[in-house]
Amino acid sequence: MEKIHLDDLPLQIMGTVDTLNCKNAIRRRLLDLGIVKGTKITPILKSPSGDPTAFLIRGSLIALRKEDANLILVNI
Repeated sequence: MEKIHLDDLPLQIMGTVDTLNCKNAIRRRLLDLGIVKGTKITPILKSPSGDPTAFLIRGSLIALRKEDANLILVNI
């Protein structure tokens, strides 16, 4: 399996969360959104400007900014 940043995952391609490269408040926020190791995540659409991106996580659509998505490593 290849590890890439969530921000680099192509649209409509599912990845599995591997690592959160952050601490404190942002880590807590991502965990609260359900972004934990082993979670399936799929980028669904990008805004016209390219930031943020909407991700399908556990049946919910969550928008993440590029700087936050870059903190998450996924396996593809």
